Amino acid sequence: MLDEMVEIIKGDITALKVDAIVNAANETLLGGGGVDGAIHRASGPRLRAECAMAGGCPTGFAKLTEGYDLPARFVIHAVGPVWRGGEQGEDEALASCYRTAMALAEEHRIDSIAFPCVGTGAFGFPLERACGIALSEIFRALDEGSRVKQVYCVCFSDEDLEVYQKVLATFGQ
Repeated sequence: MLDEMVEIIKGDITALKVDAIVNAANETLLGGGGVDGAIHRASGPRLRAECAMAGGCPTGFAKLTEGYDLPARFVIHAVGPVWRGGEQGEDEALASCYRTAMALAEEHRIDSIAFPCVGTGAFGFPLERACGIALSEIFRALDEGSRVKQVYCVCFSDEDLEVYQKVLATFGQ
C-alpha cells in the first residue's frame, strides 16, 4: 500500500502541480545552483524576498514558504549536509531534512509533495546512500500515519532515476 504512495519520476520539479515541492537549499535560502537555482528562477522574485526575511535555515532542517509563480502552492526548503566522507553526521543531517520536510507537510495539511535528490548535487552526497536515507524517512513518515497521500521523488537524470528505482526495489513494501 505505501509503495503506491511513493513514485519515482524523471522530470522538472518546478513544473509539477503538487501541494509542495522540496528545494535542495543552502543555509541562506537565497538561491544557488542546480535545483535551488531552478526553483528560485521559476518562482519569481517574491520567493527570494520571503527567503531573505526567513533568516536562513540550519543544515538538517527545513522551512516552508509560498510557491509564488510555481504550480506548487508551497516550497519546503531543506538544507542538506555537505558530504565530508560520511564521518561527520551527514547521514543523520540528511535524514533530518526529510523528517523535517514531512513534518512541515503534516503541519500545513499538504497532500502531495515532490522531493529532489537532496544533497547529491553540489553538496556531493553519494547518490545511492542518499536515496536509501530519503526513502527510509519518507516511508517512516507514511507508516506513522502522515496525511500525505502522494510523494514524488523527482530525478533530473536517467542515472538518478535508475539508482532511485534500484534502491526502492530493496524496500519490498
